[in-house]
Amino acid sequence: MPADAISLRARQIHFSNIVIDTHADTPQRFLFDQFDMGHLDSEGCVDIPRLRAGGVTAIAFALWVPVDITGAAATARAFGLLNGVEEQIRRHPDDVILARTAQQVREALDQDKIAILLGVEGGHAIHNDLQVLREFAARGVRYMTLTHNAATDWADSSNAGARHNGLTGFGREVVLEMNRLGMIVDISHVSDQTFRDVLETSSAPVIASHSCCRAICNVPRNLSDELIRALAARGGVLHITFHAAFLSQEYAVAYKALSAENTLREQAANDKFGLNEAQKLIEGQRMSDEWIRAGKLPRVGWEKIIEHIDHAVRLVGADHVGLGSDFDGAFMPEGLEDAAQFPRITDGLLGLGYAETDIAKILGGNTLRVMSESEKVRGF
Repeated sequence: MPADAISLRARQIHFSNIVIDTHADTPQRFLFDQFDMGHLDSEGCVDIPRLRAGGVTAIAFALWVPVDITGAAATARAFGLLNGVEEQIRRHPDDVILARTAQQVREALDQDKIAILLGVEGGHAIHNDLQVLREFAARGVRYMTLTHNAATDWADSSNAGARHNGLTGFGREVVLEMNRLGMIVDISHVSDQTFRDVLETSSAPVIASHSCCRAICNVPRNLSDELIRALAARGGVLHITFHAAFLSQEYAVAYKALSAENTLREQAANDKFGLNEAQKLIEGQRMSDEWIRAGKLPRVGWEKIIEHIDHAVRLVGADHVGLGSDFDGAFMPEGLEDAAQFPRITDGLLGLGYAETDIAKILGGNTLRVMSESEKVRGF
């Protein structure tokens, strides 16, 4: 990003505070493309040079398992992704380090290293087995997204019809065991009733690791004002995601209208790339860009991220908002195509008159607070 793209004061604020991104799907690239994050890559959103340029202190790599992979195969896929992240940490010890606690994130900053956090995306990865959940926790996983785009055997998803009317009894056991393990419960992707059941069950604050505001973009994956207020009342944090279809109502509507074309595109990508989810996403981003150039999809600028942040802050205050990009897992807006562009967010908030203390909370302070509070139960 050009040095003059943001103000000097914004740069000073941004690079003097902890910046945490709570959701990126880069592990798909490690697993399928043998991608090495040590160099500035021609594709993708996240690598060490981009993280350095964006002033990112910590990034949570999501161990995402597609919903059509179930049972033991889902567990194996998640551990395969975890192995890929661990290999990157082994390759680049001078640049990145695994962080299990809020204090270790702070220590990474002191050592001029980028803290790697871990999250499982899709509760079906534990194969209905609390022992698998414990194994993830033992290897450093700090949060789990309870569902993805389909219900699990114990929790309903926002993108599918209700099977359980929220959490089942076992689903509540999962939440309580996560509390005991010091894992943060992530309610992105869950149904509204599952969300309410989680808040009723959890003894620790929960997060939405990558969601936006339904009042601005009315899609099921986003949170209503009622849910945002409930999340904040329990000390939780809504991490605004950068996915164009969750930021912009116009984009979401136009994208849905292209469902027939998109189905053909997905079929072609499946035929071409097979199980390689990383290349499917890159192909999808290319197609989205082509549709924008052709006028089939509207342009979405990075300023929409600021709009969602500001809506949530006006609703519940700056103590309950953070950032969760979904880099390498979604379609990015113009101006925030990769991790190097993070300082734009600080500049945008500064432009709205936000105090430096509130910007610091949104950039990472709120996430550290939730991490610390979840750690108290586990006794880290």
